[in-house]
Amino acid sequence: MTVDAAEREVIKAREADTDGLPPGRTRLSSPYDTDARWAAKGDDLYWNGYKVHLTETCDGPDPTPGVDGSGADGSGGERPNIIVGVGTTDATVPDARMTDPIHAGLAQRELLPAEHYLDSGYPSAALVLDSLRCWGVTLVTPLLADTSRQARAGAGYDRASFTIDVDTEQATCPQGQTSTWWNPVTQRRTEAIVIKFAAETCRPCPVRDQCTRSVSPRVGRQLTVPPREVHHAQHAARATQNTPDWQARYAVRAGVDGTIRQSVAVTGIRHARYRGLAKTRLEHVFSAVALNLIRPAPYWNEHPLDRTRTSHLARLDLTLAA
Repeated sequence: MTVDAAEREVIKAREADTDGLPPGRTRLSSPYDTDARWAAKGDDLYWNGYKVHLTETCDGPDPTPGVDGSGADGSGGERPNIIVGVGTTDATVPDARMTDPIHAGLAQRELLPAEHYLDSGYPSAALVLDSLRCWGVTLVTPLLADTSRQARAGAGYDRASFTIDVDTEQATCPQGQTSTWWNPVTQRRTEAIVIKFAAETCRPCPVRDQCTRSVSPRVGRQLTVPPREVHHAQHAARATQNTPDWQARYAVRAGVDGTIRQSVAVTGIRHARYRGLAKTRLEHVFSAVALNLIRPAPYWNEHPLDRTRTSHLARLDLTLAA
């Protein structure tokens, strides 16, 4: 809708050169399916359509041995993972926006886990706190690393190099200088704290180039940090997620990658057979049901599925070695 020379509201075609393109979440990408959207992931993955989010159980082997040394029921102890949640959105919806709806869906069916293992696209430090507070669910997931220039380069002073004292509302830089400005703000509907160092403090600093790339002598270093609880949770999570114990604990999530591969190979879940979000979601639910039906067969026949993929060549090598 636009206004013509006579100040009348008229409808005209949108011109990309003058009007620009609408946001991806509202841009129609197909005349046949008005719910589908274009999305990109990384530098080399593009698709037009939807996203599916699968939630499955990830219980370990049965610790109670049977009479033959296997699981308590004689089935080998490797119980199959069962898909308990399916979420479908258009392709532009970020993964992080699905964490809370996934928990709400599981809670409605009384299937909330005590621990939820997620990849790094789903959580934030705030979500880690909110999930524990609202749902009683502990998120076991790596938080995304600092994306500042210094952190990416692995050189210079990133945010972790500064000491943040929320009680005194001051930050201290690696050179021992303190901040002069502390301002709670709301950025993109998220609470944050903007911290600034005086230009007079940063101007003569001998390591200024390692701290800020601003060439103006009237600008000092600036930091943006989350509120107290979120900041502490973020700092603690990043400190523990690189330890061997945490990584061994998190390794259980690797099974969902096999579930995604199985859903693609067995049910063709990446190709929507119907048009519209509602029908595509129903297709995804049917795909999950199909996987749940075929998974118990190896378990009941005492031939549990491998927890990790072994190629045909590796299997041949193992057979010859035996």
